Amino acid sequence: IAPFRPMTYNGGIGRSFTEAAMSSARSPAYTPQEYLALDRVADEKSEYWDGALYAMTGASRAHNLIAVNLATALNTQLRARPCEVYAADMRVRIPRTYRYLYPDVVVVCDEPQFEDDQHDILINPTLLVEVLSPSTEAYDRGKKFDSYRRIPGLVTYLLVAQDERRIHLYIRQPDNQWLFAAFTEAEDVIDLPAIGCALPLADVYSKVSLPPSAD
Repeated sequence: IAPFRPMTYNGGIGRSFTEAAMSSARSPAYTPQEYLALDRVADEKSEYWDGALYAMTGASRAHNLIAVNLATALNTQLRARPCEVYAADMRVRIPRTYRYLYPDVVVVCDEPQFEDDQHDILINPTLLVEVLSPSTEAYDRGKKFDSYRRIPGLVTYLLVAQDERRIHLYIRQPDNQWLFAAFTEAEDVIDLPAIGCALPLADVYSKVSLPPSAD
């Protein structure tokens, strides 16, 4: 995740987006309301973390392919069921914190609950997916997962590498511990019991150019 950088902003809440960004760099002090007002009209998305804004960096070709493959595979299996799949642009609010985050793929299988009538801040995801990159892997595995675990209804978390065939699966257990499993083989199929889906690695990495060592 990269520190927040100036973006184009055409809103009218009292100061330009560039001025707001410079102020944030000195003293991060946005309210959630200010963040949402900015982010909803900005050209690029940013995450909100305890008063500070962080710009979402551009995604690679592999990242985009994997995210689309995941969303497509899950949506196809869930099409006839009361579940919804969102890719890239759905914010998730972390309860009891001042944090709004953007997972790469989100699945909700209960009645979707949103923070307000904009319907762009989900508060009850069932499954979250992050596609890893060198600049975000430590964050996705560490602070971001720590935050996601605060969501009571979250049952499944997937971390998907883009530079090799590697998916790490975390499933919440009844005692609130998380069961871990790793998948690295082309023929592996990941069982996702919380949403009743199976995810073949061959589908996840379809059309993705992996280095020779990955085979």
